Amino acid sequence: MKQTLFRVGLPTILSIAGFAWAGIPDHLSASSVYQSQAQIRQVPTGSATRASGPIRIDGQLDEDAWAAATVLSGFIQNAPREGAPASEHTEVRILFDDDALYVGARLFDRDPQGILVGENRRDASLEETDAFLILLDTYLDGQNGFVFGTTPAGIEYDGQVTREGQGGATGQRMQRGSGGGFNLNWDGTWTVATSRDAEGWTAEFRIPFATLRYAAVGEQVWGLNLSRRIRRRNEESFWAPLPLQYDLFRVSMAGRLEGIEAPAGRTVALTPYLLTSGTRSYPQGNAGPALGTTGWDVGGDAKIGLGPSLTLDLTFNTDFAQVEVDDQQLNLTRFNLFFPEKRPFFLENAGTFSAGSPQAVELFFSRRIGIEQGMAVPIMAGSRLTGKIGGTTLGLLTVRTESLTGEDFGTDATPRIIAPGNQFSVGRALRELPGRSRVGAIAVSRLNTDDRDDYNLTFGVDGRLGLGENTTLDGYAARTVTPGMEGDQHALSLSAAYADPTWRLNASIREVAEGFNPEVGFLPRSDYRFLSASILRRYRFPEISWFQELRPHASYREHFGLDGFSETRWLHIDSHFEFSNGSFFQLPAVNFTREGLREPFRIARDVVVPAGTYDNVEWGFAYNTNRSAPISVDGRIDIGGFYNGHRVGGALTLDSRLGEAFRLSARAQRYHVDLETGRFNTSLYSVQAAYAFTPRIYLQSILQYNDQTQNVSGNLRLGWLNTAGTGLFIVLNDLEHAGSLQRTGIPRGPVERTLVVKYTRQWMPMS
Repeated sequence: MKQTLFRVGLPTILSIAGFAWAGIPDHLSASSVYQSQAQIRQVPTGSATRASGPIRIDGQLDEDAWAAATVLSGFIQNAPREGAPASEHTEVRILFDDDALYVGARLFDRDPQGILVGENRRDASLEETDAFLILLDTYLDGQNGFVFGTTPAGIEYDGQVTREGQGGATGQRMQRGSGGGFNLNWDGTWTVATSRDAEGWTAEFRIPFATLRYAAVGEQVWGLNLSRRIRRRNEESFWAPLPLQYDLFRVSMAGRLEGIEAPAGRTVALTPYLLTSGTRSYPQGNAGPALGTTGWDVGGDAKIGLGPSLTLDLTFNTDFAQVEVDDQQLNLTRFNLFFPEKRPFFLENAGTFSAGSPQAVELFFSRRIGIEQGMAVPIMAGSRLTGKIGGTTLGLLTVRTESLTGEDFGTDATPRIIAPGNQFSVGRALRELPGRSRVGAIAVSRLNTDDRDDYNLTFGVDGRLGLGENTTLDGYAARTVTPGMEGDQHALSLSAAYADPTWRLNASIREVAEGFNPEVGFLPRSDYRFLSASILRRYRFPEISWFQELRPHASYREHFGLDGFSETRWLHIDSHFEFSNGSFFQLPAVNFTREGLREPFRIARDVVVPAGTYDNVEWGFAYNTNRSAPISVDGRIDIGGFYNGHRVGGALTLDSRLGEAFRLSARAQRYHVDLETGRFNTSLYSVQAAYAFTPRIYLQSILQYNDQTQNVSGNLRLGWLNTAGTGLFIVLNDLEHAGSLQRTGIPRGPVERTLVVKYTRQWMPMS
């Protein structure tokens, strides 16, 4: 029966996608149909002007070329008053020369003292500050694009949009990792400068053509949208108007930028690094001697532009010492937690390789490469080819890792193999189709380089069918091949979503067989069938100045074993209240939950939950104050039944901003759990501080304590950035154990301390 389901599911999903890949006529390209749809919507059109002289990026639009450029204006709100003219006037001019695109924005403000400058740090959040953003759809496919933004502080904010910002069938946004949507961690090579005066503020951008990718050379048309945020009014407006339910990532509703003359030159960018480090390990805590190691290393990356639309990236002896550490999480479930990807090489063009259900069934998850049991596995070399060929988005990735061994404290003292040497490969192809539709395929493999019988393969096809502006159908089918694995190895999913300014509806069904095993993916559970549905209604109150929106909603999701056993159920009923200054609270949400355990589950060191089915009711309350204020508070409280007992607890975060440069955040999460088989407390505390001397020089630190591990971890990073995320990095890591030897088996005291100094710089011998 399961085999039949897989055979039927694949053609069904392909038919839902609506098109056979090879059956698309060349004259009926996605971009051509997209342009005709845009003409029906009467979206705005602007033009770029060739610069008559050099442009100096200083935040002052005082060159003669700016005065000769076409003015783009007439911004329209989508919040808080959908369809109304923006409350403040904005003028944007676009120039270009043989090397770069220039964007100059004059953001007038009748109350310049009310401008919120925000953090002075690269890629800082733009949600709680005044900001200006640019979306460029350089392929004019209506689904993908580049985003560049800044604030009055002059920060660099950039990212890549894929699939109109949707990470999967649920529309979930993924700002980190390979889940698709919006990849904030993409760092391009470009510059921006801002200035403020009595009439508002000004932003001046220089975006090299070498940073972008586009379908052709010479004169062409790009998709363009421009966004302005005025935080004190919680207002966002757009040059190409967007309905309330959409944001800047709605690429298919962008306007048009004509007159661009893009060059054909190839680009080569080399990014070598030099690193030195020292580590002290304390196998016996404070009671024994420290074991010290020092060393140095070299390696680097290369980026080669193969024409205007393809990029080849190479990496050798890859190092990620400068990457920020993971935020720790409490786990009161029986499933693995999801931690997002943060390593630069895997983040660029990550959306191209995204397939499956984010954080549930990810067919490719790059954290499976180079990380094993929380330890770094040496990456010898890797390559990635991404871009477009004939309207098809292409992604090819291959990475070679070395084996990783560790000490075995048994009687024979034989080193144990933590991870063998592996060759990882991914191939991905996507074809954008008319009407926001697409069809794609992916293949992922892991091969043990020392044992050819040890391998894992994953194959998948996926598609989206857009129905009008507000409805989408998504589906995928996947299969794995693992030697020695018994049972069916398939996964299937089908979902539908509808969104307009008033309603948001979602429904999905997913099946994952017992043997489905994507070893280079993320799969917290298998052998289940999943159902979900949700409904949300928006009420806006334009006549009330201090109140913005009421959102009553309900959602349901449930995991069943393939034998029909109910494993997890969650029915949520709630209403959100959002105020004009951005503060928020929810009425005590009620959750009707079920946990079905087929076997006992150890939830804490001394507490085991017996097998059985546990139905409960819990209440939740969440709130936040105005996050743009110098001091803000976020919190939540959870109270109710939990397995065969109850729990009470929650989380509290205090954020403090002192001017543009300094930010301090303290977070506490604590739960008291009282079950029939025992009671326990679990807590997580963290303090983060950041000081930005300039937008490119910063000092960041994080201190975390998790009583599930009883470890205290600290990370201190000094970054002096150059371009595209390169520069000088000094990183100090410290891990201390605070638990008792009797409870954890680890001596109390220091565990490991590491100091790393790394310098990396981008060099462009050909552009």
